[in-house]
Amino acid sequence: MSGERAFRIIKSEFRVIGIDDGRFIPHKKGEVIVVGVVFRGGDSIEGVMHTKILVDGLDATIKLSKMINSSPHHRQLRLIMLNGLTLAGFNIVNIKQLNEATGIPVLVFIRKKPDMDSIYEAIKCLPNSEDRWQIILNAGKIFEVRHKEVKIYLELAGLSLVDAVEVLAVTSRRAILPEPLRVAHLIASGITS
Repeated sequence: MSGERAFRIIKSEFRVIGIDDGRFIPHKKGEVIVVGVVFRGGDSIEGVMHTKILVDGLDATIKLSKMINSSPHHRQLRLIMLNGLTLAGFNIVNIKQLNEATGIPVLVFIRKKPDMDSIYEAIKCLPNSEDRWQIILNAGKIFEVRHKEVKIYLELAGLSLVDAVEVLAVTSRRAILPEPLRVAHLIASGITS
């Protein structure tokens, strides 16, 4: 994998930010809150941050970069975790640009194997559909791995598959979903419910 950081990020105390969006009405124009939760390993919350992005917009990558880079936690973060490539409908995160803009590796956790044909059909009705499709394709290989005896899928920018699997083991204490993503989801959903 090109651009991989040659380092070992895995310690029980390493800091990771899990990012998830709040609830929204699909295809309804407006902004959606996105929450980032900084965890130390899989045990303790170190901080919470947020931003807003447009439903089906194209601003997720820049807004996440700004949120992370302006955070007092930025220098300590060793990994960015996303629950899928998309937020707020089809506001697709360019994980390679996010990695470059922040200097932090990105791990995308995907519970079910993406149906690329269905995704392509869904974005065809949106503005800039070919740009969106290119961002999805540029994310790179989708890796299939076993995690807690379940098949899951990962996309990576700036770290190896070996490190990614080790990160999952450290951060997934209570469920299949890593704690930073689980808590980010709970907070974002609670704010917008």
